[in-house]
Amino acid sequence: MAPDALAATLAARAGPGRSIVAIAGPPGSGKTTLTASVEAALTGTHGLCARSLQMDGFHYDNAVLDSLGLRARKGAPETFDTDGLAALLARLAAGDAPDIAVPAFDRTLDLTRACATIIGREARMLVVEGNYLLLNRPPWQALQRHFTCTVALDCAEDTLRARLMQRWRGLGHSESAARTKVEQNDLPNARLVLHHSRPADILVSCPGAPG
Repeated sequence: MAPDALAATLAARAGPGRSIVAIAGPPGSGKTTLTASVEAALTGTHGLCARSLQMDGFHYDNAVLDSLGLRARKGAPETFDTDGLAALLARLAAGDAPDIAVPAFDRTLDLTRACATIIGREARMLVVEGNYLLLNRPPWQALQRHFTCTVALDCAEDTLRARLMQRWRGLGHSESAARTKVEQNDLPNARLVLHHSRPADILVSCPGAPG
């Protein structure tokens, strides 16, 4: 399903209040790219004020991961502040605050930027993207009550491997270091997402760019 078609489907499902859409998928499946396209189409084509939120904005800082011995596993489910994400989703679902500051993850700097953007009360569609939004395990299951519609990206492992290698090389890692990250962390995380997430309302084949 193309981004414009997905946006049209989501717009048709929108109710009178705020809708929160989850876009989930393994690392490298194109979540960020798809989310940006859908957000633009919802706002520009369908006249809905849409905003996006990254699950990756809730990465633990590298200093915290070092203290926990989890730096090499950054991106695995246990390396996120799930409770913080749940609390923010509850505030956004309530829709009674005029402005809510939300974080974002800067992949180039490898850190989270707090209060990176503001989501105002006028936002009718909120598109949340992340690997584990539909993971069928606690504490991730607690997030899912906030979603009015869910989308899952399906992607072949060979495609994910190629995209993830390209991502790490692009961030300055050697071929050997990139392969270690992909084979020892990214792909195990991808398999977890693909095999242990609950079914989504809408299944989409992965688009052409990594996310």
